[in-house]
Amino acid sequence: MTFILKPRKAFSTGIATSPSSQISYFARLGQIENARKVFDGLYEKTVVSWNSMIVRYFQNNQPREAQFLFDKMPQRDIVSWNGLISGFVKNGMITEARRAFDKMPERNTISWTAMIQGYVQEGMMEEAEALFWKMPERNVVSWTVLLGGLIQEGRIDDAHRLYDAMPVKDVVFRTNMIGGYCKEGRLSEAREIFDGMPHRNVVSWTTMINGYAQNNRVDVARKLFEVMPEKNEVSWTAMLMGYMQSRRMEEALDIFEAMPVKSVAASLDLFALMQKKRVRSNFPSLIRILSVCSSLASLDHGRQVHAQLVRSQFDLDLYVASVLITMYVKCGDLVKAKQVFNGFTPKDIVMWNSIITGYAQHGLAEEALQVFHEMFSSGFMPDDVTFIGVLTACGYSGNVDEGLQIFELMRSRYKVEAKTAHYACIVDLLGRAGRVNEAMNLIENMSVEADAIVWGALLGACRTHKKFDLAEVAAKKLLHLEPNNAGPHILLSNLYASQGRWDDVAELRKNMRARNVNKFPGCSWIEVEKRVHMFTMGDSSGHPEHVMIVKMLEKLAGWLREAGYCPDGSFVLHDVDEEEKVNNLRYHSEKLAVAYGLLRVPKEMPIRVMKNLRVCGDCHSAIKLISKITGREIILRDANRFHRFKGGLCSCKDYW
Repeated sequence: MTFILKPRKAFSTGIATSPSSQISYFARLGQIENARKVFDGLYEKTVVSWNSMIVRYFQNNQPREAQFLFDKMPQRDIVSWNGLISGFVKNGMITEARRAFDKMPERNTISWTAMIQGYVQEGMMEEAEALFWKMPERNVVSWTVLLGGLIQEGRIDDAHRLYDAMPVKDVVFRTNMIGGYCKEGRLSEAREIFDGMPHRNVVSWTTMINGYAQNNRVDVARKLFEVMPEKNEVSWTAMLMGYMQSRRMEEALDIFEAMPVKSVAASLDLFALMQKKRVRSNFPSLIRILSVCSSLASLDHGRQVHAQLVRSQFDLDLYVASVLITMYVKCGDLVKAKQVFNGFTPKDIVMWNSIITGYAQHGLAEEALQVFHEMFSSGFMPDDVTFIGVLTACGYSGNVDEGLQIFELMRSRYKVEAKTAHYACIVDLLGRAGRVNEAMNLIENMSVEADAIVWGALLGACRTHKKFDLAEVAAKKLLHLEPNNAGPHILLSNLYASQGRWDDVAELRKNMRARNVNKFPGCSWIEVEKRVHMFTMGDSSGHPEHVMIVKMLEKLAGWLREAGYCPDGSFVLHDVDEEEKVNNLRYHSEKLAVAYGLLRVPKEMPIRVMKNLRVCGDCHSAIKLISKITGREIILRDANRFHRFKGGLCSCKDYW
């Protein structure tokens, strides 16, 4: 089972100072009485503040209080009335919503549509249709809401008549009709609309592909998927789920491995189905399951697969040993990884590289170098992968001189030709040490052309050491090399934001929208009793243990303040005031996951948290203190490396 927390705005580590922030803060905590006290204390209440307080009551499931406050308003606008109707609708109070609708002194399209949405939500389609045809003016949202209601009721023929009646159909309306037909298994009619669309977006394609997949025509879905001009995470997941539901696990695994970005949700779905369907324990399947465990850092499930490999006597294979080492490394269990490594004789180059890379990811340069020398003494010549691991270890630990020396020996003694990956390691090595100009000189004199990884390493160093001019050069190089990659856009946007260049930020984000460049949201997850709990930045109201998580966050906030923790607002690069920056930092996904781990992971066990992006500096500082205050060991795997927090210290020694 997976609990996914939807993003929402964060609240503060302490009590906010401005009245509006306090109202928002208390309401999100469920402390609506305190929010009301702040509201009542406002010297001057505007219509906006009245509307805001009413919305908070509705959000906290207190519609009667919202109605009472609405009745006391000295002045109302159409937004007030629309908010009242929407609030009643969201609380399932359709009679009260209609009564307010009928009392409105004036209505706009939003008013009519909100009321129709309420009827649709309650399954009162007769009333929804009657009100729809009375509308003095309809927009595309109104038409789409009614269409969705008819499809939801299974009235696909009535939906088609409405579809025909709509004067101007946009891509959303057409796509909804396709989805309706697919839901009823009427694929030929869905395909007719799809083929006749003047413009299709990625959602249209995905809806049609999903329709085929859900109706056991996965081969047709795959053909459509292959000619799809642009694919996103949802498209890949739809194809993956189609194979999974058809029990074609080998092809599902092929799709999973081909996914350019393996989302946590897709990994979880695949793994859950493997467990449920009891995938046959043949060699390829078990190896692929291990790759899913590595992707999720699911240590418990990885151990189960390891046991199954032993029972099937597949564990005697050299390749399996390397995969097991990688799995344990990515799950943060280096001790077990080394046990597998030590217990296997003879070893091959892949095994040596696996353990060296593992130590590198954990920032353990001395151990990585020791294994490197043991490897050479055992008669193995290092290859290009070996040197990537060793140079990475030097970079993560700050061993600049040794890293540079090894880079030279790689070419002179070991005759390994330097590739862009090796240059990227050296750029990162120099950059982390603040030797940014040397890193730039290296790029200019490389024997191969610098790629995005090299420029990305330079950009990260420039931002850390505030070399803004050079950072802008690196960022623009990245934009040229990867115009559709969100990463360079976000890095450059953050660079501009850190200098207060908000006009440049706005222009860059405008270009991102024009190019349809989307940023992958940051998320963290933690496995507790074989259930994976995933968190994104926002509040935890979607989690079944929301109240407990909030209480733990409040405790942590107090303990951190007492320990001298001061939130670093520079890690929230938005055009907002310092108070809101603190609010945003409070609810970063890794802090949510750590809070839940403190609640549910036994004290004698380390708390293992995974994050799909690089951990932010503020969270790194906070988690160090949390490990000291609570006496817990916290292992965090981010997109780059592992951080092992214990007793107020981190294994990276703050060099990351």
